[in-house]
Order: sequence, then C-alpha cells, then structure tokens
Amino acid sequence: MELHNRDVRTDVRELGALVGDVLAAQASTEAYETVETLRNAAIGYRRGDAANRDALHEAVDDLSSTREEVVARAFTTYFELINLAEERERVRAVRNADDGTALHDSFDATIAEFAEAGVDADELEALLADVLIEPTFTAHPTEARRSTVKSKLRSIANHLGELDERNLTDRERRAVWRDVTAEVTSLWGTRQVRQRAPEPEDEARNVQWYLENTLFDVVGDAYEEFEETISKEYDDVDCPKLFEFRSWAGSDRDGNPFVTPEVTDETLERQREVAVEKYRDRCKRLSAVLSQDGDRYADGDALARSLAADAERFPTVVEEARERYPDEPYRQKLRLMRERLDRVNDVRPGEYPDGDAFLDDLDVIAESLREDGQESVLESFVEPFRRQVDTFGLTLASLDLRDHRENHTEAVAEAVAVEGVDYDGMDESERVDFLTEAILQDEPVVDVDEPGEVSETTERVLERFQSFAEWQEEYGQQAIDTYCISMTEEPSHVLEVLFLADQVGVVSLPDHCAVDVVPLLETESALNGAERILGTLFENEAYATALEARGEVQEVMLGYSDSNKENGFLAANWDLYENQRRIARFCREEDVTLRLFHGRGGSISRGGGPMNEALTALPNETVTGQVKFTEQGEAIAEKYANPRIAERELEQMLDAQIRARKEANEEPVEDVPDRWVEAMEIMAPAARETYRELLNADGFVSYFEQATPISVVEDLNLGSRPASRSGERSVEDLRAIPWVFSWTQTRLILPGWYAIASGIDAYLDEVGEEAGMETLREMFDEWPFFRTTLDNASLALARTEPEIAAEYADLADDDLRERFFPDLVDEYERGRELVLEISGRDRLLRREWLEESLDRRNPYVDPLNLLQANLLGRTHRTDEEERTLRLTVNGIAAGMKNTG
Repeated sequence: MELHNRDVRTDVRELGALVGDVLAAQASTEAYETVETLRNAAIGYRRGDAANRDALHEAVDDLSSTREEVVARAFTTYFELINLAEERERVRAVRNADDGTALHDSFDATIAEFAEAGVDADELEALLADVLIEPTFTAHPTEARRSTVKSKLRSIANHLGELDERNLTDRERRAVWRDVTAEVTSLWGTRQVRQRAPEPEDEARNVQWYLENTLFDVVGDAYEEFEETISKEYDDVDCPKLFEFRSWAGSDRDGNPFVTPEVTDETLERQREVAVEKYRDRCKRLSAVLSQDGDRYADGDALARSLAADAERFPTVVEEARERYPDEPYRQKLRLMRERLDRVNDVRPGEYPDGDAFLDDLDVIAESLREDGQESVLESFVEPFRRQVDTFGLTLASLDLRDHRENHTEAVAEAVAVEGVDYDGMDESERVDFLTEAILQDEPVVDVDEPGEVSETTERVLERFQSFAEWQEEYGQQAIDTYCISMTEEPSHVLEVLFLADQVGVVSLPDHCAVDVVPLLETESALNGAERILGTLFENEAYATALEARGEVQEVMLGYSDSNKENGFLAANWDLYENQRRIARFCREEDVTLRLFHGRGGSISRGGGPMNEALTALPNETVTGQVKFTEQGEAIAEKYANPRIAERELEQMLDAQIRARKEANEEPVEDVPDRWVEAMEIMAPAARETYRELLNADGFVSYFEQATPISVVEDLNLGSRPASRSGERSVEDLRAIPWVFSWTQTRLILPGWYAIASGIDAYLDEVGEEAGMETLREMFDEWPFFRTTLDNASLALARTEPEIAAEYADLADDDLRERFFPDLVDEYERGRELVLEISGRDRLLRREWLEESLDRRNPYVDPLNLLQANLLGRTHRTDEEERTLRLTVNGIAAGMKNTG
C-alpha cells in the first residue's frame, strides 16, 4: 500500500518555488531576479560550469544594503522550509518501516536477533530491568531561531504532513496549499533575529513545550510498540520503566546570574500544573470509555477497597459521584481521582502527594479491568495512561541544580567564617575533615537564614539551598533531587554541596539523603584525577553514609565540550574513553553502581553525532544499564518536534542501550588489544600537543576574532547566559558553544577534526606506514570507539569547505592569515586523506541521504557565507547592515543544520 503522496524532491521543489513567489510578491520581481542570479552563480560553480566564484562575488558586491537584507532573508527562509522537507522524509522512512521496510537500528530486529541467539525470557527481562535512559534537556544557547518562527514552521510542517498522508480532493489540496502559502508569507514578514536575549523563563517554557506537546503523547505509543515487538518472540515478558526525562532549564545556575530561586520555583510550579492538567484531561477521556454497568461487571476487591477509602477521605464528593454515576464504579473512581488532582495546587487536604500515589489508583482500575476480562480496554486506554504517569509523575521533568564549584567554596568559607572557622586557610585534607565532621554532627554549623555579612555570591548560594529544601517539601523529592558541580577538581568540592544540603535539612544522615551530588569532570586534570576524587569520597564516613542512603548509586558527569576545547577532538575523545573505563572499574571494585551522565552537545566536537552509535561505542565497563545525557539547542527540535521522529529516537536509544547492556554482561571488561591502546597513547598526546600549540600561539586569539563572526555570535541573544564566563577575550574563558558556533559559520569546523592528522601521522612515523595503517584499519573495523570517533570526524570534515573558509581568513591581518590559515588547511587535507585511507571509503559520508542533503544545501549556503564575510569586512556598518549580518548567522545555521 502506498502510504505517501509526495517525496522529498517534490517538497523541496514546491517549497523552493513558493519562497520565490513570496519573495517576488512581498519584495519585488527585481529582488527575486537578484536571488536567482546568486543561486545560479553558486550552482554553476558547484557543478563545474564556472572555473571560479567570480560571478558570485560580483553579484554579492553589487548588492545594495536593502537588497542584502532581502537576499539574507530569502536564503534563510529557504533553509527553514527545506529542513521541514527533510524532516518529512524522515517521517516517511519511519512510517514505511512500520509497514514492513526494516530500518537500521530497529528494536524489532534486535529482539528477533536475541530470540534467534537463544536469549530466554528471563534474560531479556533482566536486561530490560537494568535499563533506564534519562535524556536531560538543557537551556544552552544553541537555538538560533525565535520561538515565533519555530511556531510558524511547525504549522507548515503539519500542513505538509496533511498533504503527504491524507487522501485529499483537489479542492481540499488547494485549500491546504493556500494555508501553507499564507504561513510562508507571514514567515517572510516576521523578524528572524531576536531583539532581546531570552530570559531563563523563556528557555524553561521552550523545553516544556517538547515535553508537553510531543513526548507526553509519544511515550504511551512507544511503550505499546516496544511491548508489541517483544510479544512477537516472547511470552510473559513485562516491559518495565525505561525512560525518565530531566531538565536543567530554569535550574542551571552555572554562569547564569538570571537563574534565581524564583525562576526555579516558577518552573517547578508550571511543570506540575501542566502535568496535573494533562492527567485531569486523560481522566475525563477515560471516564467516557469506562462506562461499564456495575451490575454487569464485578468491580474487583481492590476497586471496592479504594472507593471505600475515598469515601472516608471525601464523603461529600463520593456521594456526589454516586449520584452522578450510579452503578458505574469506574466513573466514580475517576471522578475522585480528578478531585485529588484538583487539590494538588489547592490548600484543601487529600491531594496526591506524588505521581506514585496517582499511579496506584490507576493500577487499581487496571487490576479490576484485568479481573473482568477487559484486556482490550486496559491495553488501549489505561496502559498508555499508566506509562505517562510512570514517566512524567507530577513533575513532567525532574530538575537538576548546577553551579560552579568556586561559588560553593566561597559560600562555605564565608558562612563558617562567621562561626570562627578559617576554611580559606585549610588545605584539601583539612577541608575534607572539617566538612565530614560538620555533616555528621546533629546540630547545624551555620545559620542559613541569618548568615551575617556575606558576599552576594554567598547570599545567592545559601538562598538556593534554603529554597532547595522548600522545593522538595512542596513538590516532592523526585521533582528536584540532583545537584551538579561544574569544574569539580577535588573531593571537598563535592562535600561542600553535601554540607550545604545538610545545613538546610535536605540531608540528615544516616537515614535521609534527598540529593544525588554529581561531580562534573571536564578538565584533563579532573578526568585524570577521577579515581582520587571518588576514592576519597567513597572512603569518607559522611559521603559513604549518604551514598548508602541513595542506594549506592554514584552519578558522574563527563564534560565533552570543555574537554574538547581544552585538548582537541582526538585527545579529548581518548581521555574520556580511558577515564570512563577507570571510573567504572573503580566503582565496580567499590561495589558502587555507576551512572554516567554524558554532557554532550549538538556538534561533533561537543560529543554530538548519532546517539545510538554513541551509546554502543561506550566502554563495556561503563554500561550498567542506567545512562543520562544532555539534549540541547537545535538538536532538541530536530529530535523531538515531530512525534514520529521522537518515537523513533526513543526506539534507537532503547535499541542501542539494550544491545550495549547485553554485550557488557557477556564481556564485562572490554577486550581492547594492547596494540590498539598503544596506538591511541601515541596519537592522543601528539594531537593534544598540536592542538595546544595552535591555541597558545602568539596572535591566534586575534586571528580567531578577525576570521570568524565571534563578535556577532556573542551578541546574538541566543540564550540567557553570557557567552564567556568572565568577560575576558581568551579561548580558555570563552564558552564552548560560541567557540564551535563561530567556526561552524565559517565552514572551517576546526573543533571537529583539528590535530587528528597530526596524531595519526605521529603514530605512523613511530611504527611505520604499512604496519601502522594495517593496525588502524583493524581498529576501525573492530573497535566501536575508534570507528565512531573517525566517523564523527568524517562528518565534521565533510561539512568543512576550505574555499569558503578562505573568504573569512582574508578578513584577518595578512601576517596572521599567513601564519595560521595554510596550516589549518594542511591539517584538514591530511585529515581527510587519512580518514578515507583508514576507513577504506572513497567519500567521507557513509550515509547517502546525508550526502544528498549537503549537495542540496551547499549552493544555497555559499551566497550567505560570501555576504556575511563581505559584511564582516566593513569597518563601519549601518543598523540595517548589522541586522542583515545577524540574519546571515541564522541563515547559515539553518543551512548547516548546526550551530554549536
């Protein structure tokens, strides 16, 4: 059966034509012709019809300021719409797979493979019981589009879906296309660039949108699909809870002075309100279904007992429910469940204290339906509802708190100084001893309410911890139960947070510990010192007691972004891999369950790339079944805006994690041959040295400033956080996101491949070209870590365009350009050559659809790059030119489908 009426080429052709029509109508025919001239000149060079880009350069140089803005808007709009066309193609692939065409990395194929390999039901059930996947949404500023623009694009996407999937009459089809035309016309007239920076509340609402409007509904469908897949091969295998969603939006304080306790409180309250309203709506829908006559269907003992308990709790409401729904026990129960939901945000007693209590009532209904033999009703209407409650609780997404370790140290030092304790004067060992005794003693050490004369930083930290206790009391522990410490370097940095939590009652040892304290290891020294840090903590009486109270589970976060910015792509990946293995081995020896939290970004250099491949490439020692990772920026929209794609993402995550867990069970310690490790231990340090030589070279920061649009990126109002931690202009101080974003704009995606060639060449020089290449090919074929690392570098190399990058290099002072750019290109060319030689491929991209996408986009990105470089080269820009320059950043980001 043909499922679709269109294909990606049709969508691209018709949407592209529509942009042209709107451009001509809203601007002018001359403007349309100008854009066509630029487009054709770019395509002509890409096709080989022209020997150079002179025609394109001339066309860009001849643009007036007004026409520049129109051109930037036209190409930006085109990319926004083409992204929707490619999203629709992904949906087609998923739907076709549902209709019988197997997709890569499908849970269906894995379950069939398990059954064929002799995995029995008990083993599968144990594997599933181990798995808990926790995508964690962050507010990091990598989303260039305004929310208004995203809303219009989502509406257009829905119309495209209607045209593609429904059988429409000609009249209906014209009506839908008329609506698409109206939306694109409105989009054309909408300001693309933010005039103000988003506030933390805006970022929290953005994350909430995906939870509320996509994932909430997708979760039930996903579990239904998982259970159906399992039942094809296995009988009586229960599918446990597999996913939880978490968020930093509205609670991540690191480097963001605007995330106040009031912001966090508002976020928690709003998320609870959304969850409660969703459940009230589902209860009403379920009441319309569960209209069974009590005289015909025996209400089970559990349901009868539950209704009796409700009668004691709400006698008046029960009487009203009986009158309204006589002999309809399910409807009576659902009416009382709505009553308890209504009281969650009410002063009246009787509310649900948490999601588990609400789930208990749903379980009562489920049990009664099962006893009545109404399995079909249970599976269709109750089970998806149960999955939603089990996943989202009353919190929608649990929040993680985060702040920089320096702030905690300052707060502790100032707070205890009031009590006569010289914390500043202590060495590390003395600090650990002091904090341990303070945590274990019954009486508080500091008065958090009245700390005395302290700095603004200390006041903010103490206020946050005081609020932490209040949030847990108001919203429940599961609503906010994790505290992440940026730039952790010492055990005392972890104990400081435990101490502050103890002072406000979030921790009261030995029996009560309502927080997971999570060290974020992101520097070379922290990663290499992980065993020392954790070893001190695990042996520490206070921390060991807290860990026991948390079920002996230690979460450790790994910082991909800053590790890469500090060490370069190859060295950072190897450091992370090796240190994950060390941490995992150490935790296993200490009988502590490790949960790794991967601080991944959207770009390759920041840990991006296909999530399923990243999960299966993790060291076996680290795969405990529980895994947590950040989702941020444009990656959130790409993965979770469309329900079909979101469900596919969840499937791929589960498929990868269950396969990785099975492999880890069979081979707990990954057998990595010594010669592979030796190869990496030659390549990684050599690559690190080359990378750091670049960053530390005299004049490099100036070159970076002159040859990239960093000054524009910093001023783009992408997020509520400042672009740098201290306002200093240095690579070290600059946040990883604008660092990567700026290089991506220039099409020289240096953070994703720089120094990989130097590292490989160092190894080949050491062992010989022939023998070394043989080993590297073996590593690529047989070692998921090395293959994934090279594949990700290939993606960054494939997106790099040295000729375009040269336009930006020309903006730098001549001496700086000659000092840096030729070496950057040499490293790129050699990296490209080596990656192809090792992989045995004749092209960098192994996915045909991705190559087609780049081929489709490149001719349209080129004019924007040339226009942006032209604008950057002007000493003085008018306000109109400044707006156009910012718009080119949005357009290139849309064209590259990547920012930072």
